[in-house]
Amino acid sequence: MTKIEIIGTGCAKCKRLFTNAEQAVKELKITAEVVKVEDIDAIVDRGVMMTPALFINGVVRAEGRIPDVNEIKKMLTE
Repeated sequence: MTKIEIIGTGCAKCKRLFTNAEQAVKELKITAEVVKVEDIDAIVDRGVMMTPALFINGVVRAEGRIPDVNEIKKMLTE
């Protein structure tokens, strides 16, 4: 199963990225776990310098920006 992690402190941008990721999963009709990581220590441990960040299966795919639904769908199908 695909694991999508939204890394950020819970700001509006982080929430929008979370919504975009959920929408991409829904539109692709795939099974994926979409989780928020808001703990500062966990964010630092991952080396994230700019939030929000998007991790797919443990790999950073976007940092400091909000990919739109179509971009996330493309990432998920690569």
